[in-house]
Amino acid sequence: MNKKGRGPIRPRRNEDAHRINDRITASEVRLVMDGEGAEVLPLRVALQRAEEAELDLVEISPNATPPVCKIIDYRKFLYEQKKKQKELKSKQSKVVVKEIRFGPNTDDHDLNFKLNHARKFLMEGAKVKAYVFFKGRTIVFKERGEILLLKFAQELEDIGVLEQMPKLEGKKMIIMINPKKK
Repeated sequence: MNKKGRGPIRPRRNEDAHRINDRITASEVRLVMDGEGAEVLPLRVALQRAEEAELDLVEISPNATPPVCKIIDYRKFLYEQKKKQKELKSKQSKVVVKEIRFGPNTDDHDLNFKLNHARKFLMEGAKVKAYVFFKGRTIVFKERGEILLLKFAQELEDIGVLEQMPKLEGKKMIIMINPKKK
């Protein structure tokens, strides 16, 4: 708890994620050098080499025995790590699901209008969830809803793949259509 009793104490933002230079506690370290391999050295010798190179001794893998360290520019190292994480995050794709709603008595004109929207959604890479909503006594027209959804899926089969056949969930009959991979 912090001084005012308002929740846990959070670490400072500028606290380093890695131990560097004199913050390394091990007596011996495995010093890894680019292209030269690795060698086990006493900590003071590794620190001396880092000082001679005017760089930082950074503990890369603290759980190894002895801990693995590298002589690098720490700020540049953090920048590169941040850049890699940002790049990985940008490569992740978020699945967007667009919904299209029908009634069991939807006319052909309305179907074509909604088909155009679904086509646009699939071209953009979004999944399409199409469903027929049965209101009140219209639940007796389940077959109409199923035929409508299958016709909808058939019209989109050139750019989309049917993920699941029409399935009744409560008052909704649902299909999912995925965009075809290019």
